[in-house]
Amino acid sequence: MATSSGGSRKLLWLLVVLVVIASSAAATALFMVMSGDGDDGKAMAQAPETIEHKAPIFVEIEPFTVNLADDDYGSRLLYAGISLKVADEQSQALLTEHMPEVRSRLLMLLSGKQAADLASQEDKRRLAEQVKAALEAPMVEPQPELAIENVLFTEFIVQ
Repeated sequence: MATSSGGSRKLLWLLVVLVVIASSAAATALFMVMSGDGDDGKAMAQAPETIEHKAPIFVEIEPFTVNLADDDYGSRLLYAGISLKVADEQSQALLTEHMPEVRSRLLMLLSGKQAADLASQEDKRRLAEQVKAALEAPMVEPQPELAIENVLFTEFIVQ
């Protein structure tokens, strides 16, 4: 009986040592996974960059009515509302300060158009580019750079 008792003690100690080794290996693996060691380069490469949201700046021009150039159907009217998307507050301030001149330039540009020149989507895109060009001409000397990003038609009725 003494011999079997000694053999079972060795077996018990062997099992205890194996359990300790297995649990320490599991703890080490868990620590490596939780801490992210070894993946730092990949994790940094996969992390999306934070994009800073910048609120757009708009200058609204009150809607106005303009007589269009005569065509085959006689006199026609255009009722238009326009908003300008600008790049910075300096451009917004400049346009706001010179709003009577802005409206005058737009009225002069639009009064030379015929209703047929404003019918399609492409015609409106072309008109937006012409509006942008008309407003980028200097209003004062010297004028800081006027940065108009987009011309948006908020109302557009040809009658």
